[in-house]
Amino acid sequence: MTATSPTPTNNLPADLSASISVFLIALPFSLGIALATGAPLQAGLVAAAVGGIVAGRLGGAPLQVSGPAAGLTVVTAELIQHYGWRTTCAITVLAGLCQLGLALLRTARSALMVSPAIVHGMLAGIGVTIALAQLHIVLGGTPQSSAVANILGLPAQLADLHPVALGVSALTLLVLFGWPRLPGRTGRALRKVPAALAAVGTATAFAALAGLSLPRVDLPSWHNHALPELPEGPVLGIIAAVLTVTLVGSVESLLSAVATDKLIVSERGTGNRPPRADLNRELRGQGAANIVSGALGGLPVAGGAMRSVANVKAGAVSRRSVMLHGLWVLLAAGLLVPALDLIPLAALAALVMAVGVQMVSATHLRTVTRHGEVVVYCTTIVGVVLGGVLEGVAIGIAVAVALALQRLARTRITVEQLETGVHRVWARGQLTFLAVPRLSRVLNQIPHDGHAVIELDGSFMDHAAYETLQDWQDSHRAHGGSVEVTGRRAEAAHGSDPAWRAPQRGGGAGGHQCCRPWTPWQNHCDHRAADSRTDTAAAETTVSGTATDGSDAAGAPLSAASAAPARPPRRRGAGQLANGISAFQRDTAPHVRDELARLAREGQRPSQLFLTCADSRLVTSMITASGPGDLFTVRNVGNLVPLPGAESTDDSVAAAIEYAVDVLKVDSITVCGHSGCGAMQALLNSTPGAPMTPLRRWLRHGLPSLERMASRHHAWARISGRLPADAVEQLCLTNVVQQLDHLRAHESVARRLAEGTLELHGMYFHVGEAQAYLLSGGEDFFDCRVFDSVRPTSRNQASAHAPAATHA
Repeated sequence: MTATSPTPTNNLPADLSASISVFLIALPFSLGIALATGAPLQAGLVAAAVGGIVAGRLGGAPLQVSGPAAGLTVVTAELIQHYGWRTTCAITVLAGLCQLGLALLRTARSALMVSPAIVHGMLAGIGVTIALAQLHIVLGGTPQSSAVANILGLPAQLADLHPVALGVSALTLLVLFGWPRLPGRTGRALRKVPAALAAVGTATAFAALAGLSLPRVDLPSWHNHALPELPEGPVLGIIAAVLTVTLVGSVESLLSAVATDKLIVSERGTGNRPPRADLNRELRGQGAANIVSGALGGLPVAGGAMRSVANVKAGAVSRRSVMLHGLWVLLAAGLLVPALDLIPLAALAALVMAVGVQMVSATHLRTVTRHGEVVVYCTTIVGVVLGGVLEGVAIGIAVAVALALQRLARTRITVEQLETGVHRVWARGQLTFLAVPRLSRVLNQIPHDGHAVIELDGSFMDHAAYETLQDWQDSHRAHGGSVEVTGRRAEAAHGSDPAWRAPQRGGGAGGHQCCRPWTPWQNHCDHRAADSRTDTAAAETTVSGTATDGSDAAGAPLSAASAAPARPPRRRGAGQLANGISAFQRDTAPHVRDELARLAREGQRPSQLFLTCADSRLVTSMITASGPGDLFTVRNVGNLVPLPGAESTDDSVAAAIEYAVDVLKVDSITVCGHSGCGAMQALLNSTPGAPMTPLRRWLRHGLPSLERMASRHHAWARISGRLPADAVEQLCLTNVVQQLDHLRAHESVARRLAEGTLELHGMYFHVGEAQAYLLSGGEDFFDCRVFDSVRPTSRNQASAHAPAATHA
């Protein structure tokens, strides 16, 4: 959808307001990061100003705010300790050059290939290290050279508390966490001031008014500001340092850019928002900012999630807000030095310590636990805390690879003989060459003349496992046995061999066809649910699985005596529903859980409103090849759109249209009719004066379609060159066109059509042919084009045209 962007003049007030909000957060935060690294405090201000002006102007994420980032704190502190401040500035410049090179190679997307568990673990480890170091300053002492030293030195520091520093730090933390919870109207007004600024400001005012004696910010004269020098130290060490700053800064910036994009969509939808982040351009902007920051004696620069979130929530519209924030930092660095010198170091340490603790996110921990990667997450944290960022990331990658290999090799293969005499082999996991010895051992336990059911409950099979199964199957059949293979990898295993599709004995075929989720419920058998019940007889004669696309597949029941199909008693009503839910939880939910979790976090952003009939034969997700989050679907009898203000109007349809168009900002609306529509048949057969029922009242919204068809020549519509089969099909087609006219009468639709930000589509699905058609043409005539002849012209149209490759 192309949304009209506000003019630059209209942007200015919003961007100006947002820039001030971000500046008030960035100022104390930049000083705190500089304090945590051991760099000159002015270096934090330089990095904040350069990150705002240079990265803000050249970057590819318009609303992302860059500056000295918490994720680089530990790295920078180690570099200053080993090489000194001026060499660290040179390393920052070289890291910026590396980022420019990576951007030219267009490798930004590859940085996102790193497992999120490793990235979150790295950030959490950095947060723990920051918190441990700043805790010493909070207690009135001096941080040690490493996290381990800080842990070991903590008992002595606790024994030598400085009450003044501890009191100022406690006040800072109290205001920081309590500020967002201020009650009442006055509290709402005060909450407009950023909590970080309020916390540091309150602690500074308290220390000044009370006349407390404690270390404070000491900004040296800009005349003495240190600039970079040529790197001095071992070449390999310098190279490793450059690569570390490049890696950590790039990954943090790119992840922050993606997160900022998601936040913008969730806050504002897909309408009035800047373009999506260009990650390669963002990497170029970060590289340029690091070159300038290092050259001017500033800290390494990276995109920061906290300031970016504040920028979005403050109402920023363009990159101007980011650049203005950098300008305000620059002016403060020159004009507010006397005021900045009053800030107690304990207040800044408390602020940064809180940020470090918040980097250990409970949400991230729950996510990695749900995906079975908590080991990777925890080992990365331990590696970062004990060894450093680069070492921790390397350990995390090694553990992630080992875990992947372990999962690849972890395959359970079991065999059991049912009371019917059938031998059931169940392979759960990935069938690779590592599992071939176990697979061969289990298969060789089956008698040569017996009937075997092989259930492959996994998502991958390599060539070695395939050949093992194929060779055993040929040998087993040659000795008079019979084989049936079902499960997720069944079709991948047997390819086009029809023998894999049905039980065979001695070359004879029998049969069933594996069913799919869109086949009737009565074709599905839930043998695992049956296994859990006391009635095991049906379970022992029933085999089910899943086709290669992850859909359910059910085999015919087997009998040891004759291997003849014999379905268990059909379950109706609640029994069918329970079986369907059980099959979903077992076979489908694992495949869609991640996507649904993402949609639950980010909210729905469908591209289309799909208005269609309630007919049970119309499976919208099947005929549009769509999934969760793609279509906002409205179904009713006859796919009718009541005219606004019409008699007996059902507001539910109008409400759905308004919500989809004005709130969800869908790109298009599709009205889909179908062949053999019972509602259209009822309209044709309606007789005047018949008793009015709810159905007849609803079908009155279809009378304009009936009148429209009667007013035209009967042959005015075609379906791919042929005439409609009968009057019902003629009315089904006419009704789609008529409902498109009704849509245009709705105020929200008319407005978006006038703006050019909404498209209307007509669609017709022929049930008997399993064929979808796209309707086009003017008011007097339309032609139905097969989807094969339609090619998507843009990303926004891809969903509407998806059936072209799949079902037409």
